[in-house]
Amino acid sequence: MSKEFLSEIQLRSFLGPLDWFVFFLVLAVTLGAILWGHCRKQRASNEGPDFVDYLLMGRRLSLPLFVATLVATWYGGIFGVTRIAYEYGIYNFLTQGVFWYLSYLIFAIFLVSRARSFEALTLPEMVGKMFGPKSRYLAAAFNFFNVLPISYAISLGLFAQLLFGGSFFVNMSLSVAAVVLYSIWGGFRAVVFSDLIQFFVMCSGVALVVIFSFAEFGGLNFLRSHLPEAHFHWAGELGWGEALVWGFIAMATLVDPNFYQRCFAANSTRTARIGILVSTGVWVVFDICTTAGALYARAVLPEADSGFAYLLYAVQLLPEGLRGFFLAGILATILSTIDSYLFVAGSTVSYDLFPGQWQSLVKRMRLSLVVVAVLSVFMAMVFDGNIKLVWRTLGTYFAACLLFPVMFGFLFPKKISDHLFVGASLVGVVVVTLWRWSPYSEAVAALYPGLVSTSLVILGSLWLSRIRADKA
Repeated sequence: MSKEFLSEIQLRSFLGPLDWFVFFLVLAVTLGAILWGHCRKQRASNEGPDFVDYLLMGRRLSLPLFVATLVATWYGGIFGVTRIAYEYGIYNFLTQGVFWYLSYLIFAIFLVSRARSFEALTLPEMVGKMFGPKSRYLAAAFNFFNVLPISYAISLGLFAQLLFGGSFFVNMSLSVAAVVLYSIWGGFRAVVFSDLIQFFVMCSGVALVVIFSFAEFGGLNFLRSHLPEAHFHWAGELGWGEALVWGFIAMATLVDPNFYQRCFAANSTRTARIGILVSTGVWVVFDICTTAGALYARAVLPEADSGFAYLLYAVQLLPEGLRGFFLAGILATILSTIDSYLFVAGSTVSYDLFPGQWQSLVKRMRLSLVVVAVLSVFMAMVFDGNIKLVWRTLGTYFAACLLFPVMFGFLFPKKISDHLFVGASLVGVVVVTLWRWSPYSEAVAALYPGLVSTSLVILGSLWLSRIRADKA
């Protein structure tokens, strides 16, 4: 190696004046995009109901904006993803990439037009139109806990702590508060326009790490000679049983509220479908870059803290100026996700859990954003900053209890009643909870019995109904 790389560094000591200039320049450009979005909002305010503009940008989301905001929303847990790649190799590309691509393609090909046909503003509202009012409230409750941006609040707090020093809690609280302010002010339009800048910066940042790594160390031969053999096995050290858990969690994309929000906001069904397909191609490239970058980090810094190894490696690898740009890209990756999740969680509270008059929706939405932010920071401390644990816990409940009922509702409309949807989902909650506390939880992930129980309740109920109908 021509450079000396250290496993532990003071991040700020590696940053020069040019790095800080570039970093804050990107933040200024992002703020400018938010201001531009706010100006556009002012122009659009007289063209339609304010709540539709606030929640869905007036359903005017064009293809470039659709792709930018959808791609940018998906990578806020970059420290979690690069940690998995650092520890387990290409297992990360399978569990955090390939499984998700399949879900995206299914959504684009089979679900976009069906979802838009309900003309809903939120996923819970769509579920209510499919099954009934009780189902809407239950879906809203699941939706709320699934989109609480706990892991992204953790990522933002860790990043700010590394960059500026101080306590994790203070950094996280102040950073989340800043995101809440611009989300309250500009609504979904502010989220989308900030995502446009963040999309470019985050994609460029991870690509730079791969380009400079290849130039510095070479390609696959270097990685194979410096990494464990298991890092090049798809199932890694954890096996296929563990990998498939991530597969089912990825399938929860089919009931992910951020996907539905973008599809509902698109200016046409064609825009939504093509946008998802284009976004999938971008995600493939992005995941290749993050996985490869984390593998280089493991090869060069084998003793580093796996949670921060990718960041520490990149800062030592890149020249001045590009270091600042890369750090802005990491921040953009986190911000573009946490603002989207905050916004969806806030809309779930104000529009689905506590619906009221349209005239007060925006005010209730703004209050909800504050409540969601406070709860997210609190839960981040409860989970002790463990991003992977947050994903596994909340993702398991969401996938086990909602995935099969909603997909069944798409395939066989009007077959599932309001009471059956609620009953099956609640059985899933009970089974997942009991299984997590059972002695079998180490051998078999709670997601599997949760999915099986939810499916059996629905299929069993429909079978009994058919028997009764035949006897009658």
